Amino acid sequence: MSEPYNVLFLCTGNSARSILAEAILNRVGAGKFRAYSAGSHPKGEVHPYALQLLKTLNHDTSFARSKDWQEFAAPGAPEMNFVFTVCDNAANESCPVWPGQPMTAHWGVPDPAAVDGTDAEKHLAFAEAYRMLNNRISIFVSLPMNTIDKLALQKRLDEIGRDLPKAG
Repeated sequence: MSEPYNVLFLCTGNSARSILAEAILNRVGAGKFRAYSAGSHPKGEVHPYALQLLKTLNHDTSFARSKDWQEFAAPGAPEMNFVFTVCDNAANESCPVWPGQPMTAHWGVPDPAAVDGTDAEKHLAFAEAYRMLNNRISIFVSLPMNTIDKLALQKRLDEIGRDLPKAG
């Protein structure tokens, strides 16, 4: 495939996890993948701790905005090859019909924005979400997209979401 694979990360608020995933994939999958993110009920702004973490890790944050997933189901939107939910709420919602029938998987990650505690505990939750997403995305980008059949690829996508231990 000469064009990069388009990947959409979905979450309810599109303010933390899906934004982190978008940044990670656009860095580690540069040239092979193009990442996007959206939410079923977008917050309208990116969580400041997510932005701070991305800046600390030298990610470009100019892309970061909280947007509705309908934006990617509209005419003229990029056709997605993959759609991943990164929160349990979005995984249980009725998603729009995505043009092109992309492959989908659920890669649930605990919501760092829901953590109560000190600033240090909150920052740690964001770092842990980043670590989990980075691990999953690193496995994903290493898959042999050109040589793996669709059924085997779907199995691996599902395994990626299950294999890694959840924060606890």
